[in-house]
Amino acid sequence: MSLDKTSTPPEDHAPQDAVVENPEAAAGTVTAVDPRLLVREQGFAGYITEFKRKMKAGDLGSVPVIIGLAVIWIIFQSLNSNFLTAGNLSDISVDMVGTGMIAVGIVFVLLLGEIDLSVGSVSGVAGASYAVLTVTHGMSAWLALVLSILVGTVAGALHGFFFAKIGVPAFAVTLAGLLFWNGFMLQILGDSGTINLDSEGLVAKLTSYYFSDVAAAYGLALVATVLFFLTSFLGNRRREAAGVPSRPLSETILRTVLLAIVSFAAAAVYNQYKGLPLAVVIFLAMLVITDFVLRRTAYGRKVFALGGSVEASRRAGINVNLVRISVFAISGTFAAIGGLMLASKIAAANQGAGSGDLLMNAIAAAVIGGTSLFGGRGRTWNALLGVLVIVSIQYGLALEGIASPVQYMITGGVLLATVVIDAITRKTQKTAGRA
Repeated sequence: MSLDKTSTPPEDHAPQDAVVENPEAAAGTVTAVDPRLLVREQGFAGYITEFKRKMKAGDLGSVPVIIGLAVIWIIFQSLNSNFLTAGNLSDISVDMVGTGMIAVGIVFVLLLGEIDLSVGSVSGVAGASYAVLTVTHGMSAWLALVLSILVGTVAGALHGFFFAKIGVPAFAVTLAGLLFWNGFMLQILGDSGTINLDSEGLVAKLTSYYFSDVAAAYGLALVATVLFFLTSFLGNRRREAAGVPSRPLSETILRTVLLAIVSFAAAAVYNQYKGLPLAVVIFLAMLVITDFVLRRTAYGRKVFALGGSVEASRRAGINVNLVRISVFAISGTFAAIGGLMLASKIAAANQGAGSGDLLMNAIAAAVIGGTSLFGGRGRTWNALLGVLVIVSIQYGLALEGIASPVQYMITGGVLLATVVIDAITRKTQKTAGRA
């Protein structure tokens, strides 16, 4: 039995002599329903009903990008049987980590409805700083790693300060940061322009180290599955105890089974090649941590609140300036981590770091994954989905020997399609009273 309810005015309050000028048009209208007044019917029937309601209301979530990724893999596998081999999939997952890390920081900024154009240059500065500190000055690798990440944090915080305190538009201040930090990177690299890293050093190992023991990949899959089930189950118990609608146990079990299938399939693929990549473990850990921060902490709720309405957030007592500065600091931090991952891939820091299509790919990954350009909607897991789409396209076209210009055009087309879907979704949600 459905428990969905809507608020309608009592009949005795309706005008007795109200005249409808256009009965045919009135008959075809649909009353907007506040989703907060809806209570899901228990069981899978309720789940399906809610899913249909979300689709009609434009709340598509990650459905389009998952379907798109499946289509991309099917197409490229049909063109080249090597695309879905263990080696190629493993290389895709490692190659996406650098850009994906930067995209995680971009998600935070997009949740505010803003943009950060400096992340490419900041990532280059982080890699160059590590190379100069360790190779030129002989500093400890771990200390240099921490300082290089802090460089990104400080750079992001400076951008946030000028945006939040001074009132400079984020577009302008981060565009200035793009130029400044790129020049700073060239300055510290010196005349040679390239500093090679120790191939057996700390940063080089970030993308070259694999856990070759099969137990590592399967163990991580098992831990992820168990933690997901326990978190979901205990969360539902708490919601039930508080009298808040929660997911039925059958749905939790289904979600857990689906996660287990994906996790163990990925583990099997990795173990057919070199094993579980360290870079992927670090990336997944960062996604779990940032997702927890956004969805389970007061700070995360403040970020989403600002993306919804700055004035309402200020009236609610949120320190708007502090949250804005912190978000840009987070963006700079993840740009630095991504830069170190990219430096690890080539075991060097050079003048080309942070340039080219890196910035556009990082922003595109966040948007393609499902983060709204209008702010207030998105998750850090969107960065994983988005960058997986982009890198899959790049690898698929490379296997076919298609030149870079065509890759840029296809990636641009995918990004445009995503933005169009985002805009249409937002209009649909407004019509349905959900935005």
